[in-house]
Amino acid sequence: MRLEGKTALITGGGTGIGLEIARMYAAEGAYVYITGRRENKLQEAAEKIGSNCGYMAADVAVKEDMLKVADKIRNERGSVDIVICNAGVGRYIPLTEITADEFDRVMHTNVLGPYFTVQACLPLMNEGSTIILNTSVTASLGLKDFSLYIAAKSAEKSFIHTWTNELRDRKIRVNAIAPGIIPTDAAGKELGRSEQEEMERRAYRATLIPAARVGHVSDIANCAVFLGSDESSYINGVEILVDGGLAAIYPVKL
Repeated sequence: MRLEGKTALITGGGTGIGLEIARMYAAEGAYVYITGRRENKLQEAAEKIGSNCGYMAADVAVKEDMLKVADKIRNERGSVDIVICNAGVGRYIPLTEITADEFDRVMHTNVLGPYFTVQACLPLMNEGSTIILNTSVTASLGLKDFSLYIAAKSAEKSFIHTWTNELRDRKIRVNAIAPGIIPTDAAGKELGRSEQEEMERRAYRATLIPAARVGHVSDIANCAVFLGSDESSYINGVEILVDGGLAAIYPVKL
């Protein structure tokens, strides 16, 4: 029970990585709040997680939504110990085809989202609390047709350093997890692949990764449990790559 007595907020917690983090957090003794834009998915997720879970539909790119989430946590729990900025979007688009609407969609969710989430939660965070960002191994790579997403994740990655410095007097730690290839249903749909295309891509990519497999949502959740626990109390201002060794041997053709 490494998180016993802690309260955590996980954005994008209704599916995929966020759901698995929430499930593991609850199993480790934390009370978790999950947010997302689809209430039906949040309700389904909360039923899977169990009694140690609250949820609220919210868009991380809308500050008023996140303030309402913070108010709910304040009224029900009083404070929050761990804030996990997990919500994110992005797809492969050639440089020549990026529109203003797509730019706003990706930047608002991946960059404004963490800002608004943390701004709303800071008044509820005590000394020694933890912020965990979900960045991406792609911020260390140069994948073609992925420049917008990589730009957004690179901006988010910069928060590790600036926020660590800005919040040092409150002893709030700021770290990030950079997932490698972690297939989820939502990611496959966002990237525009059919189920068959997704399976073929996974099999091919597994041959490129030193760990000889693509990742699983539990790989990210295990790291999130560690970073949220007191075991990582001296780890601050870092990004942990959970990518099976992919970045270590890049460039490869993904």
